[in-house]
Amino acid sequence: MQDSWELLLKGFWVTLRVFLASGLIALVLGTIIAVARVSPVPAMRVVGTAYVTLFRNTPLLLLLFITYYGLPAMGIDFGFFWNVSLAAGIYTAAFVCEALRSGINGVPMGQAEAARAVGMPFTLTMTQVILPQAFRLVVPPMASVFIALVKNTSLVAALGLADVAFRLQGLLRDYPSSRTAAFLTIAAMYISIVAAISLLASWAERRWKVVAR
Repeated sequence: MQDSWELLLKGFWVTLRVFLASGLIALVLGTIIAVARVSPVPAMRVVGTAYVTLFRNTPLLLLLFITYYGLPAMGIDFGFFWNVSLAAGIYTAAFVCEALRSGINGVPMGQAEAARAVGMPFTLTMTQVILPQAFRLVVPPMASVFIALVKNTSLVAALGLADVAFRLQGLLRDYPSSRTAAFLTIAAMYISIVAAISLLASWAERRWKVVAR
């Protein structure tokens, strides 16, 4: 294990990069889809519902194969890293959407009605009134979504991306007598990311807590 620390740290960095890139894609895309799902335009609601239904019920590994093999075959290639990050982001966006939609539904209707009463259009109402409150309401479920994403990043090892899970396979192959140490080390690396997300969520929940007066 001491001889493999450099490779493990490189794998940890790859896992962290995939998580951050796919998490950013999921957050942006999931927010857009959530807005579409509550839009007053029927066509946008249909598109949003179809997106969630399709990608929430599609295995992530299948999406990884599609972006890894399918996109380059169609002449679209963002590179190995971004292809797999895109798949994880698109998949997770469906769960971000549903978590955020629950927050939007939790905002009192009077907030939107008051915004419309002063002439604010739907887009401005969402960005200035509804979404800021919705994000405050969904910190715990959103943290759970991103914790699940951390664990889902291990699937990129199936395509050969040298993340932590990929390095684990190499350790088990080269040092079969050190299986326990290898598993515990890799588990500690994943736990460190999950712990960071949990701490950030706890801080945000305290920071954005609504105090009754």
